[in-house]
Amino acid sequence: MAKNKQSTREKSFRDSTIWEYIKTFAFAFVLVFGFMRPFVVEGFSIPSSSMENTLLIGDRIFVSKFAYGIKIPGTKHRILAFQEPEVGDIFVFDPPPAAGKTQKFVKRLVGVEGDTIEIRNGELYRNGKRVTDEDYIKRINRSPLRYQNFGPVTVPEDHVFAMGDNRDLSSDSRAWGFVPVEDIAGRAFIRYWSWDKNANWFHKIRFSRIGRPLS
Repeated sequence: MAKNKQSTREKSFRDSTIWEYIKTFAFAFVLVFGFMRPFVVEGFSIPSSSMENTLLIGDRIFVSKFAYGIKIPGTKHRILAFQEPEVGDIFVFDPPPAAGKTQKFVKRLVGVEGDTIEIRNGELYRNGKRVTDEDYIKRINRSPLRYQNFGPVTVPEDHVFAMGDNRDLSSDSRAWGFVPVEDIAGRAFIRYWSWDKNANWFHKIRFSRIGRPLS
């Protein structure tokens, strides 16, 4: 008799609204962390000033992990690639060993395979021509400045050249070399949050930056 009552209670619970919510949240959890995060989109926080003023410390961004194709685990191959890495993309990647870091980096892509990259007096030249459409670049007015002259170097096959928008202070491909395409995690496309830990409580959330597409 007691077992019949227990079974009735369990069935009643399973048929209840609460049980439906539990199943819905469980499905959403599996979808986001089991599929979307590994293959579709992932959030990253910005820990350094190397991409100022495009990205500030405390910004959080979404990265499209399928923009350059979904990487097949354990291989160098990608499937369902919508585009190739392009000059101007803001992208996230595993840093080369020479960088001495394990946390993913975010930089701007300034050269693809076959491009010749050179820095002359702090200005970027690609394939012998000065790049003039970089209105996102941050300049500083103190010295010593880093990497004011560099190259020329040619980007090898299946690699890209990365630089920070805070051009005079960024540690990037000028310091630790080219980025293998296979190490790219995805393309950053939007800020979904921005928090200034040094501001007072009324200004910690940077509302004007939230929801802004990245370019």
